[in-house]
Amino acid sequence: MTGKISSRKVYDGRIISVDVDTVRFPDGSVGELEMVRHPGASAVVPVLKGGRDPQVLLIKQYRYAANGFVYEIPAGRLDPGESPEKCAARELQEETGYTAKRLRQLTTIYTTPGFTDERIHLFIADGLSKGQSERERDEFLELFPVALSKAVGMIRSGQIVDGKTVIALLLTFLEHTRQ
Repeated sequence: MTGKISSRKVYDGRIISVDVDTVRFPDGSVGELEMVRHPGASAVVPVLKGGRDPQVLLIKQYRYAANGFVYEIPAGRLDPGESPEKCAARELQEETGYTAKRLRQLTTIYTTPGFTDERIHLFIADGLSKGQSERERDEFLELFPVALSKAVGMIRSGQIVDGKTVIALLLTFLEHTRQ
């Protein structure tokens, strides 16, 4: 039988924790794996305008790990007991000031299953109303409205490199082209 035999916590931080798990692999052998534990997150593609080439709202956010600014969709960590849909709506409002009449889930992905259990729930939002943002102290971002076709071009050219954003925009593009 495969799976975890034991686990030992080696770090417990504000956003992540790190465990060293002893696991049994499919061939019966046993080994240790370092696992980054994360509570999960939600991310949302805000659709500002519909039509043949809908306009979506990206954010251009400073990311220390990327050594600069990265184009992304609004996203954030799930609070304890919070549903993915509620998290998506909250992050949309906090980061952009917009609220949505409709949120629809696109899919759920593992970010990097080789070393973390983090899953991100991807949503699309429409029927947006502008309000006031409530950014966190460490969020440095600007809003970047763009046509969906241009966003796909930004993926192709390497301007959009954030994984959750690439997947969510391409799924939005696929859905739009089927209509």
